[in-house]
Amino acid sequence: MAETGPAPAGDASQVTNLTRAQADSVRAELVRLHQSAAGSIRADDVELVMSAAADVQAGALTADRSALGLVRAPEVSVTRSAVAGLRAETAEVQGMLGAAAAGSIDLTNSYAGVLAAREVRGERIDTLVLLGGRVHGEVHTVVDTRAAVIAGLLGGLFGGLLFMLGKALFERSD
Repeated sequence: MAETGPAPAGDASQVTNLTRAQADSVRAELVRLHQSAAGSIRADDVELVMSAAADVQAGALTADRSALGLVRAPEVSVTRSAVAGLRAETAEVQGMLGAAAAGSIDLTNSYAGVLAAREVRGERIDTLVLLGGRVHGEVHTVVDTRAAVIAGLLGGLFGGLLFMLGKALFERSD
């Protein structure tokens, strides 16, 4: 495992390229991984091809055929990849997505667990839970925004009733 740190103060164009390598932590202005793995990446721009990263914080991320844990970047473009958690302002995803929070997200032939965004666009999207302001495209979801609100209200109501019933049945009189 290797670790790359920040460049000296005078080096304004730091680029880190990893090919068939592993790194615990990578920090640079531009990080490119090809058939590589990194635990943590902090960079202005990140490009991954057939690579894996556990934690990525970047200004922009582009990934192709890669596996990602947690991604935090204003701009994300992911193709034929899997992402566990995503936080972005704008995102384009083709692949698998565990949970995502975004301002605008465009999904193509994607599967998502939990998706929350102001605007969702896509061709064929399959989600478990979708919370979106505006949704454009063919979406297949188990729980949409309306169903999530109703489920929350009903769960709270029944939980409160069970709590009051339990309290009444098991309250001790002294």
